Amino acid sequence: QVQLVESGGGLVQPGGSLRLSCAASGFTFSRHAMSWHRQAPGKERELVAVIYSSGFTNYADSVKGRFTISRDNAKNTVYLQMNDLKPDDSAVYYCYCSINYWGKGTLVTVSS
Repeated sequence: QVQLVESGGGLVQPGGSLRLSCAASGFTFSRHAMSWHRQAPGKERELVAVIYSSGFTNYADSVKGRFTISRDNAKNTVYLQMNDLKPDDSAVYYCYCSINYWGKGTLVTVSS
């Protein structure tokens, strides 16, 4: 069965960095677009970044220039490198596969 398992969240100070990972299984990873989404308390879930099977990427305006999405098809893993983090980046970050599966999320808290 399809599984998406996120890791790498935590508490970081403003201006710091984190790298999230999403390990995928149960489907042909290399053939599908993968994306990261986030949901802050009281807000709707929003798309952060997407990477297609071709390697093409797209980002939310709020994270452009700070976040980088990448994938390692040999490891069935998608990453989100987050730099220059801001308090507004605090949220639960979810991994999503284009065949409509979600991970359970990993919490990112940006605070001094």
